[in-house]
Amino acid sequence: MNKTRFPSGPIRHGLFVLMVLLVAGLSGYLAKPTAIQWDISQNQRHTLSQGSLEVLEKLNGPVTVTIYATTKDDTLGDIRKLVSDFVSLYQRVKPDISVTFIDPVAQPDLVKKAGVEVNGEMVIGYGERSDHLTTISEKAFTSMLMKLARTEERSIMVLAGHGERRIDGAANHDLGEFGQQLITRGFKTVPLNLAIAQEIPHNTSVLVIPAPQTDLLPGEIEALLAYIGKGGNVLWLLDQEPLHGLQKLADHLGLVLTPGIIVDPQAVKLKAPITFALGTQYAEHPVTHHFDFNTVFPFARQITLHPSTNWQAVSLIEAAQQGWVENGELAGEISFDETRDIRGPINVATVLSRKVKDHEQRIAVIGSGHFLANTYLGNGNNLDLGINLINWLSGDEGLITIQPRPTIDSNLNLDKTALTMIAFGTLIVLPLFFLVSGGIIWWQRRYLPARSHTASSNKKNKQAP
Repeated sequence: MNKTRFPSGPIRHGLFVLMVLLVAGLSGYLAKPTAIQWDISQNQRHTLSQGSLEVLEKLNGPVTVTIYATTKDDTLGDIRKLVSDFVSLYQRVKPDISVTFIDPVAQPDLVKKAGVEVNGEMVIGYGERSDHLTTISEKAFTSMLMKLARTEERSIMVLAGHGERRIDGAANHDLGEFGQQLITRGFKTVPLNLAIAQEIPHNTSVLVIPAPQTDLLPGEIEALLAYIGKGGNVLWLLDQEPLHGLQKLADHLGLVLTPGIIVDPQAVKLKAPITFALGTQYAEHPVTHHFDFNTVFPFARQITLHPSTNWQAVSLIEAAQQGWVENGELAGEISFDETRDIRGPINVATVLSRKVKDHEQRIAVIGSGHFLANTYLGNGNNLDLGINLINWLSGDEGLITIQPRPTIDSNLNLDKTALTMIAFGTLIVLPLFFLVSGGIIWWQRRYLPARSHTASSNKKNKQAP
């Protein structure tokens, strides 16, 4: 009969010590605090969007957040906790974001020195740059981080003097809201009248040509072509109006701008005008990388490329998948005519690039100047696309990102029928239900025990001899 042999004394003691150490280590690991969270809120409002996460990944150094706030506020309550909880969303992803609180009442000298004017104002610093923020929102905070991440100021020159859309204008057709968005992201927007300036400044990051309404002078066109010849970057927004002298620019870029307006029956199904071309198909490009959102191009025109162009060109956006280029009158019932119209999908945006000396020249041509106008900027994700275009054109493609989502309205709007049903249920149905339930319980307690006692007594009497 075989007998089990146990290890000798030293080995047995060693195994025992090893088991004790394993148990102690496992106990310490299990005792370590671990935070697990699930965001079940509407629109994931307590979780950073993918765009914010991408921006945080590109910040290599620490970020400082100095919050000038009192412990209590008559309107907002505990502002410090409100701001601290918000910044903690970023700290979970980037632990080297430090937060410092300064009480404006206890330390007024520091507040004056920092130029703080609002209770709860934040001063955000990254590297050698800092700026003030008074809005507590993901979109504002992430935009500020993008602005601070730029190593130098980018100048956006906007052609002016020919009735173009103004980059600081408030009219419906102007680009004022888009210009303000650029400023918050660290860009400097400057109107440029070539009749006065004579030439485009050498420090221009991007020249925007927002559809002139009158003819450019020959000298102005020469200045534009000279700027492009030196490798300048351009964002050209086209409208349905004549090119007003810019046909030479189109020929130089190898573009064919077909007449007609793109119509999209799918837009009608979405309660939008038929002249709103919906952009849903995007080419693989840094501007549209991970861009999976709809864009809207009102009154757009088709852009095609000439085969002999010496640019590296990409047809960036295809719109109106079930639409066409309408060359007839936009009145009455609009239908496709094979003899004159061009069937969709239609390219409405083209990007071009080429090597010029030691850098890459970049140009973007959009077949709708309306898509960045004040009236239409909020349609779809037009703003995100516009910001991505400027980032790519200025060489900041590392900061291309989808902007943080806005907070969905959490108000519950009910019609009169729903309100009547709720009132009927709470004022009549529920009280009646509780009354009936109470009556049943009272009846059971009042009569059922007596019946049970009578039945058991009768049973005992029958069993007696």
